[in-house]
Amino acid sequence: MIEENNGHKMPILIAEDDEDDYMLTLEALNEAGIVSKITWVKDGEELMNFLSKCSEKSENADPSPWPRLILLDLNMPRMDGREALKEIKSNQHLKSIPVVVLSTSKSDSDIDHSYELGVNSFIQKPVRFHEFVAMVRVLSNYWFSTVQLPD
Repeated sequence: MIEENNGHKMPILIAEDDEDDYMLTLEALNEAGIVSKITWVKDGEELMNFLSKCSEKSENADPSPWPRLILLDLNMPRMDGREALKEIKSNQHLKSIPVVVLSTSKSDSDIDHSYELGVNSFIQKPVRFHEFVAMVRVLSNYWFSTVQLPD
């Protein structure tokens, strides 16, 4: 199992408008042995509202858990993933959070534009479940075992 060194569940924020894709991602995380505190938002507006709550400091309540990783879909209603990514990477308090685009898109323009906006990785969602699980395992090994993430 992969978890943070202190034994706490690592917070992952999933921004995905399609419930089936979200459930598939959850199942893949479980199959890959990822121990995580998962938060699900369905569009870019919910994503930005959640991140705003994370950064609020209140004496009366603990802030929401700061995500260690954001898994971001590009095509969402209200505010799409591109707009949300632009806001995240232009915000001094949010820009250090790693953002990985998980998309069905193969479009060079989507890939190029995402990197121009500051995405940390762009991954095309595998079609087969066992490939999706393998991709999630590699993703989590990289982000939670190999690199040093900011607190």
